[in-house]
Amino acid sequence: MDELIALSACEIAAGLKTGELTPLDLLEALEARIAAVDPAVNALPTLCFDRARDNAERLSGLLPGERGPLAGMPIPIKDLCDVAGVRSTQGSPIFKDHIPDQSDILVEHLERSGAVVYAKSNTPEFGAGANTFNDVFGATLNPWNTSRSAAGSSGGAAVALATGMAWLAHGSDMGGSLRNPASFCGVCGMRPSPGRVATTRVAKIDGNLAQEGPMARTVEDLALLFDAMVGEDRADPVSLPSDGTCYLDAARSGWKPAKVAFSRDLGITPVDPEVAGIVEQAAHRLADAGVTVEEAHPDLSQAHECFHILRALSFATGMKGLLDNHRDLLKPEVVWNIEEGLKLTADEIIRAEHQRAAMFHRTLDFFATYDLLICPATIVPPFPVGERYVARCNGHDFGNYIEWLAIVYAITLVSCPAISIPAGYTGEGLPVGLQMVAPPRAEARLLAGARLLEEMLGVALTKPIEPRTFE
Repeated sequence: MDELIALSACEIAAGLKTGELTPLDLLEALEARIAAVDPAVNALPTLCFDRARDNAERLSGLLPGERGPLAGMPIPIKDLCDVAGVRSTQGSPIFKDHIPDQSDILVEHLERSGAVVYAKSNTPEFGAGANTFNDVFGATLNPWNTSRSAAGSSGGAAVALATGMAWLAHGSDMGGSLRNPASFCGVCGMRPSPGRVATTRVAKIDGNLAQEGPMARTVEDLALLFDAMVGEDRADPVSLPSDGTCYLDAARSGWKPAKVAFSRDLGITPVDPEVAGIVEQAAHRLADAGVTVEEAHPDLSQAHECFHILRALSFATGMKGLLDNHRDLLKPEVVWNIEEGLKLTADEIIRAEHQRAAMFHRTLDFFATYDLLICPATIVPPFPVGERYVARCNGHDFGNYIEWLAIVYAITLVSCPAISIPAGYTGEGLPVGLQMVAPPRAEARLLAGARLLEEMLGVALTKPIEPRTFE
């Protein structure tokens, strides 16, 4: 079982396709690993192994070529996303007993691609706040030091990967919810371009701030899952058809950027000096491969006001009814965000949309000069899990619970794909992630560049770790 847990997702997929491994073998290994590890970190609070075994047995009755690209690969789904017949809470007491009859489009798509869903990963309430805790399941702890935050909102997914309770994992990202936990837990997480991954639309059918995406321990493994996630669905009007790209092949292509930009702070946020130094040193390693590395970034100075307005509008659109009917069950940050949205004027919304368009076009112009942009994925190392969010960094006090996420939400606003990969470790031995950004719809370039740098740095988490507790 330990040998199976230590394999990469690509090795697991190869074994499934040749018949050397079966989905039932993998579920048995995962069930044992979760029992041994999860009590220390609380990453996968909801398990559905009976449902998973039913699907695994169905897949095992098919020829390997008929099982889809994942061929029986087990995957946990973030608890913001419905799985039919499985408790799906969104981290909220309002939905603590909710068992949906129908899965999200994303889950249906993954299961058609051969995924076997065996667990729901923990998330903060409605994904709000980059620290994974909620009143239903409690906090998810960082396995590198269980006194620290795993970030969020895909914190359960990142911890499951780091500790060998998953080979691949689903996550989602509005203001860094894939990228921050990947950074804090020493794994990889990619926010794709809008439309690459279809999902169920509820309140705003054309929204594109939030995106579903893949997480894994390495870039190759992440690309394997991304290949299974992409594609359109007519129930998602902004989803894009696959253009036939194999993203795993793209990651392995050997493509090398000619010119890369590096920024310590994107010109918009304080950054912990140790974090900035680790990422800067990692970015400049590309020069060893003959890549030109220059300090530069697009003008993203309007990101704070723009994101604050558009995020608040999204919360008000999606959750006003919850505020009206269940205010006492919502955490204070969610109440604040909904109320901020309800106070918006038409002039403020118009201004934010104009700001976003201006930043988008400036970013497109920027990528006419640079192939990729590198900056920190998160501005601080993993912070104490008892702190709800980062209130201060490098002498700067933040005005609200989301402002410390500017280095990732600025990239959200300009619709670029972005990946967090490990850049190194702090003096305390805690992971630091770098964010690599590509032009819109250039995931193939992004994955190739990320794999190149991953290989050069040699700090990828290729084997799971045991949770570490420090007094």
